[in-house]
Parts: sequence; structure tokens; C-alpha cells
Amino acid sequence: VQLVESGGGLVQPGGSLRLSCATSGFTFSTAVMKWYRQAPGKERELVATISSGGGSTNYADSVKGRFTISRDNVKSTVYLQMNSLKPEDTAVYYCNAISFFNRDYWGQGTQVTVSS
Repeated sequence: VQLVESGGGLVQPGGSLRLSCATSGFTFSTAVMKWYRQAPGKERELVATISSGGGSTNYADSVKGRFTISRDNVKSTVYLQMNSLKPEDTAVYYCNAISFFNRDYWGQGTQVTVSS
């Protein structure tokens, strides 16, 4: 099983980034996908969730209206579009999969830094 995040980097406040998480080794189309983040000295925080079919999404209050989670079940990839970024969005962002059989898989994380 592999989950590989990409798309992180340094961006100015108000800017945008699109994170991708390419997966393999499990049945992506039946997995619930999530994005988490962890800032230095803080606990890991659930940012966004998308159902297996993509028809249902949920967001942390802190990112509602700014972030959008989506998925491509053909490419086995989940995305996180992040707009209007703030310094407090700075964190390592992790992709997480909950398979149909409730197996829990994680990516290695990608750093997002919002700073002028």
C-alpha cells in the first residue's frame, strides 16, 4: 500500500496550493479518504473527509469555505484545493485512507508553509 502526497510548498498569505495524494495497493474506490494536518507542537487535526463515491464531504470549521476535497476514482487520487491560505494553515499535511475493511493507511506527509 502506498499513499504519496505532493504539492506542498511555501506560499504567501492569501495564496493557493493544491495537494495531491496518489494511492496504490488497495481498492481506492471503496475507501473513505481524509486529509489531516499537524502543526509544530500541536496534535494532528482532521481537515477534510470525502466519501468513497465523492458525494459527501466534511470540513473542519477552520477551513470551511477555503478548502475543497475531491477525488478521482479512476486515477486513485485524492486532492485538497487550498485557497485564501493563512499563516495558521502552516503544517505537515497527511493523506489518510480508511478501506472498506476498516484498514487505516497513511502517507508520509507534505509540508505547507504560509508566510510572507
